[in-house]
Amino acid sequence: MWRIGFFFHEMGFGLLSVFLPLYVLSRGGSLVDIGIMASLALLLAIPGSFLWGYLCDKTRRYKLYILISFSASAAILYLFTYVPSVTLLIVLYGVMSILHVAHEAPKNVLIAELYSRPDWEKHFAFYEGFTEGGWLIGLLLGFFMSTYQLGPANTLFVCSGLNLVAFVLSAIFVRDPALLFERSLVSIERTVDFASHGLFVASRVLDGSSMTEKLRRENVTAFCCGLILFSLATSILFTPMPVFISQQVQIAGLPAAVVFAIFVLNSAGGVAGYVLAGSRSGRSTNKSVLGRMILFRSLFAFLLVVALGMSGLATVGLAAVVLILMGFLYAVFLVYTLSLSMEIMPAGKSGLFNVLAGVGGACGSFLGPFIAQFFGASGFLSVFIAAGVIFLLAYVAFRIY
Repeated sequence: MWRIGFFFHEMGFGLLSVFLPLYVLSRGGSLVDIGIMASLALLLAIPGSFLWGYLCDKTRRYKLYILISFSASAAILYLFTYVPSVTLLIVLYGVMSILHVAHEAPKNVLIAELYSRPDWEKHFAFYEGFTEGGWLIGLLLGFFMSTYQLGPANTLFVCSGLNLVAFVLSAIFVRDPALLFERSLVSIERTVDFASHGLFVASRVLDGSSMTEKLRRENVTAFCCGLILFSLATSILFTPMPVFISQQVQIAGLPAAVVFAIFVLNSAGGVAGYVLAGSRSGRSTNKSVLGRMILFRSLFAFLLVVALGMSGLATVGLAAVVLILMGFLYAVFLVYTLSLSMEIMPAGKSGLFNVLAGVGGACGSFLGPFIAQFFGASGFLSVFIAAGVIFLLAYVAFRIY
C-alpha cells in the first residue's frame, strides 16, 4: 500500500510530460526554451539528488523527504497557473525540480531495505510498472482534456491536485523501516564472494593447474559512464519528441489528442517491460540483457530516420510503433540498472543513480531541442542520428563493465 501515493504522483507528471512542452510553445516559447527548461531542471536536480540521498541515509527518515517532494510539486504546479512569462515558468520549473527529486533516493532505499536481494528486480519492476500505470492514466487524462479543450489552467490544476492526493496518501501509508541492514549484507556478501573466488584461483595456480579464469571486479566507472550516455541519448531523443509527434500529427491531418494517445502507447510498452523484468527476477542474465536492450534502442532511433522519409500517416504509425518498443526496452533497462546500482553504490550515496542519470539527462534535454531547431529542416534527422550513435557508445561502456 505504501506505493499508492507514488501512483497518483506519476499520474500528475505523466499528464505534465506532454502538456508542458506544448504549453511553452503556445505561450510564445521555442524549442530552445523547452531545452533550456528541461536541462536547467535536470542540472539543478543533480545537487538535489546528492543532498536528498545523503540526508535520507544520514537521518534514516525516508517518509519525510517523500512528503517534501509531493507537497512541493503540488504547490508549485498550482503557482504555474499564475506565471505570466515563459522565463518565469522556466525558473519556477527549475525550483520544482530540486524539491521533486527528494522522493527518488528514499523510494529506492525503501525497496532495497524492505525486500531481500534476490527479490529486488521483482519489486523494482513492480514499483515501476505500478507507477507507470499511473503515468499512463495521466496521459489518458491529457488525451481527454485535449479532446474536450478544457484549457491549460484546468490541466495544471489537475496536475497539482494529483500531487496533493499523493502527499495525503503517502502521509497515511508510507512507514520508515524499523531496521536497515539489507544493503550492508549485500555489500558484505559481494566482498566475501570476491575474496573466496580469489582464494580459489590462487590455490589452483599454486597447485600448478592451468587457469583460464580471471579474477575480475565490475568496472564501476564504466557502469557510471554507460548510465550517463544512456540517459544522454534518451533525453536527446525524447525531450523534443512531443513537438515532433505534434508536427507529424498535424501533417497527417489527425486530431491534436492523437499526440497524447501515442505517448499512452509508449507508456503501455513500459508497463509490459516492467512485467517482463519482474517475471525474470533472480535470474543471472541481468548484465547480458543490458547490452541487448541498448543496441535495440540504438536501432529504433535509426528507424525514426526511416520514418522521416515516409509521408503523413505512415510516419505517425511507425513513430508510434518505435515509441512502444522503446518504452518496453527502457523499462527492462531501468529495473536491472536500479538493482545493480543498489549493490555497487554504498549507503550514503543512494542518490548517485539519479545524479548520473541527471547529468546525461540535463545535457541531452538541452541538446535535443537545440539540434532540432539549429539544423532547421533536417533538425529531427540530426536528433535521431545523434541519439542512435550515443546509444552505441553506451553499449560499449556496459560491455566494459
